[in-house]
Amino acid sequence: MNWEVYFKIVRAIGIRYFVLALIATVLFYWLFQKKWQFKKIQTALPKASDYTREIGYSIITIFIFGFIGYLLHFYQPVVQYTLQYKDIHAYGWAWYFAAFIVMLIVHDTYFYWTHRLMHHPKIFKYLHLVHHKSTNPSPWAAYAFHPLEAVVEAGILPVFVFTLPLHLTHTFFFFFIMIVYNVYGHLGYELYPKGFSKSKVGKWINTSVNHNQHHRYFKGNYGLYFLWWDRWMDTLRNDYDTRFEEVKGRKKENEMVVEVM
Repeated sequence: MNWEVYFKIVRAIGIRYFVLALIATVLFYWLFQKKWQFKKIQTALPKASDYTREIGYSIITIFIFGFIGYLLHFYQPVVQYTLQYKDIHAYGWAWYFAAFIVMLIVHDTYFYWTHRLMHHPKIFKYLHLVHHKSTNPSPWAAYAFHPLEAVVEAGILPVFVFTLPLHLTHTFFFFFIMIVYNVYGHLGYELYPKGFSKSKVGKWINTSVNHNQHHRYFKGNYGLYFLWWDRWMDTLRNDYDTRFEEVKGRKKENEMVVEVM
């Protein structure tokens, strides 16, 4: 094992996580916290212990993600069996850009069904309970997984490299998009505009309100990027649209009383 390469991967994953989560924290929880708190999905703030737990488990996740990334991208006894390629022209630019759409769809499907499976009562406490200790998540909850769940989450990478012809930059850019959306999903604030959840496009897109409800109530809203599986499988919470509009309809002069967690 080339430890130098492994730690470079860990460093790259860690920098993405810490930079994005820190930017979100500085903006929404420090600089503009008092000004924007009435817009927060759950108006209470996470406790210091929540931040510590989320960051601690996220660091473990980063090392696990780095190991699996190393095996599938740089460990030749494994890499030789993947469909990865080095020359973009081997499949052309049309496939290069189309692959990102395919990856989004495949990842969203993988996430929905593994996520829903991890909510099964017999395995929930062993895999997914750690993540759900963040009932009022902060941006740092994006990677706050039990190590076993981290392995499940990283399982999308072998699905990608063994089934799709991908350039190394595909996963680099794709997982950057993933962590951006993951931080947004755990942000605690909704960035999409009022009425989005009921629009022709928006009703199929996952939102921070949607995922926040999942953390708060533990049931329903299992999607990652999209909501089609939740809608098709009837696992979208019935109060989602109402909650979305309530959050986006708040006015500062009608600031809600801070909720007690």
